[in-house]
Amino acid sequence: MANKKIYDLVLFGATGYTGELTAEYLARAMMREDFVWAIAGRNPEKLERLKKRLCSVNPDVRSRLHVIQADIEDQASLDAMAKDAKAVINTVGPYIKFGEPVIKACVTQGADYADLTGEPEFVDAMISQYDEVAKRNKVRIVNCCGFDSIPHDLGAYYTVTELTQGLPADALAANPVKLEGFVRAGGAFSGGTWHSAVHAFSRARQARADKRNRPHMSESPRKVGSVDFNLRFRKEINAWACPFPTIDPQVVKRSARALEQYGQEFKYGHYVQVKKLPRVIAGAAFVGGVFALAQLKPTRNWLLSLKPAGQGPTPEQRSRGWFKVVFIGSCDGRQIKTQVSGGDPGYGETSKMLAESGLCLALDRRKLPKSYGVITPVMAMGRPLMDRLQQRGVKFEVLEPAA
Repeated sequence: MANKKIYDLVLFGATGYTGELTAEYLARAMMREDFVWAIAGRNPEKLERLKKRLCSVNPDVRSRLHVIQADIEDQASLDAMAKDAKAVINTVGPYIKFGEPVIKACVTQGADYADLTGEPEFVDAMISQYDEVAKRNKVRIVNCCGFDSIPHDLGAYYTVTELTQGLPADALAANPVKLEGFVRAGGAFSGGTWHSAVHAFSRARQARADKRNRPHMSESPRKVGSVDFNLRFRKEINAWACPFPTIDPQVVKRSARALEQYGQEFKYGHYVQVKKLPRVIAGAAFVGGVFALAQLKPTRNWLLSLKPAGQGPTPEQRSRGWFKVVFIGSCDGRQIKTQVSGGDPGYGETSKMLAESGLCLALDRRKLPKSYGVITPVMAMGRPLMDRLQQRGVKFEVLEPAA
């Protein structure tokens, strides 16, 4: 892909809820980094209004931000957008419905790609369809660059690195690495997140059938699995640990299969922290109820109507948001406890993580691992992305050193 790129970065879906937050973040990032970028979408009037509003964030936007008209239903427009970009950030979801055309454009036109999907069915399908051609074209297609799954994927990588530092290679080869992640968070979610969850629940059975029918997507010399789970109160975190049915364990395990520092045998467990047992029961009942209602079209439509797409938490609500993910790891008798923490998980920090992922792909290429295909944040960006996020206020810290 030898064509000269006009833009370091293109933000597609810039006028949506998360897109606007990401655009604001990038406008501020122009004050500290030199890059050429564009906002893209199907409605040029909305894009121009957004550009005008971003001028109040940073006056340099007026002369340094470009506007591209591109439509998810017009593949040629997406191809033209990707042809001119080093990297594309895509915020248009649900990705199972709208994501593939953008990835197709990036793979064929030689642009790296980042999104914030948390939809396992979509990620599995993209690996199956585009991993090999993306590798051949030396393109990085990186899903899950928001709260799903940056803190968990990078947090696991950080913890394993700290745990195994100084451990002899033969000890790492002979002893399994066990890691558990415990999530706590406070914050509201948007209509887009709600719609993605409902659609994912409605397609769960089809997704399982599709996954069974696909060829095995990755081979690895390492043995990677799950930690055996028992519902119990965990003294290490002073809370109940309840399995957290998100895409995050899938992402962490893909990184572990790819990278030798996770050891020859790696096991991961992923949980949400709940202080009181009745909340565990209530949470399980709520998720089960939504899952059941999502199976039938009339009740599914009712669920979708409860929170229209495009709506999201207010700035005041976002300012009160927070997250903490505690990791406990062990290998060869050593144990470590770490934490990744930050602000509003759904949107304040997600827009930051997504924007920094795009900037990392576009601007830090010489520092990045030589890893291509449909890959995880750690496989694509690893330490350079962690360094960026630490500089922007996401904390990675050791609570109890390996001993």
